This record gives sequence, structure tokens and C-alpha cells, in this order.
Amino acid sequence: MQITYRLMTIEDYEQAYELWIKCGNGLNNKDDSREGIEKYLKRNPSTSFVAVCEQKVVGVILCGHDGRRGIIQHACVSPDHRREGIGAQLVELALNALDEEGITKVLLVAFKKNEGGNAFWESLGFTLREDLNYRNKALTDLIRIDPDYVKE
Repeated sequence: MQITYRLMTIEDYEQAYELWIKCGNGLNNKDDSREGIEKYLKRNPSTSFVAVCEQKVVGVILCGHDGRRGIIQHACVSPDHRREGIGAQLVELALNALDEEGITKVLLVAFKKNEGGNAFWESLGFTLREDLNYRNKALTDLIRIDPDYVKE
């Protein structure tokens, strides 16, 4: 089976969302809605990619920047297609796109419980920052869409 890679468009949303749910990405009802992703892709039109096999999205990387730092979000590969190099190729495409836009540093957030994902990022040279605290503040009510989410 041949895998093709291309820029993500809003037409990929339903399949990407289904994959994010399947992979357990932490989603919410606003940022990850079709409207939220469409806004993100309009702001970052050349840095998010999908991997497609037989007209089905089997990998996705949502990536953008603020003009200073890149950020990778919602990167995942279908469990049926892992260990085929798809994730690494998506990361390479995203990093090259950020580089072309003059971005020199990229960050990402991975759930601590995601051992496979954390090992993947480590294998690609992403280091763990232990000198920072990640902080978050919702400006509106958000509903988490994550069956494993436990509010602490």
C-alpha cells in the first residue's frame, strides 16, 4: 500500500478528527471543532500535513507557529499503520515547512501517560524540559473530549 503526503485542508477534518479520537489525543469542543481547525489552518496554511493510504487519512500532524516558535499539536498515526515511518515523515514535513518560514525552534506537549508517543518524540531528538511548568487557562467553557481524562 502506497502512502502519499500532502498539506492538510479542512476537507480532511472528519477523517483527522476520527483519527485523533481513535489515538486518544486530548481534544475539546471549541478548539478542535471544524470551525476551530479551519481557523488554525487559515492562520497556518503550509505547516500541517496528512498521510493518505487508499483515500483514507492514516496520519496527521497539526503544526503552526506564532512567528517566533513552532508548535506541533495532534500528531498521530493510525494504530494499523504504525512503525511504517509515517510519523517521522509527517514530522519532517512539518519541520521543513517551519524552517522555510524562518522558525528556528519548535515545541510540543505530550501526555505523560503516552509512553509510546514520548518514546517516539525522544527518538526524533525532542528533549524533555524539566525546568518549565506548563500552564493553561481557558477563556471560555471547554468540554474535554477524552474518555481517559481525569480532572486533577
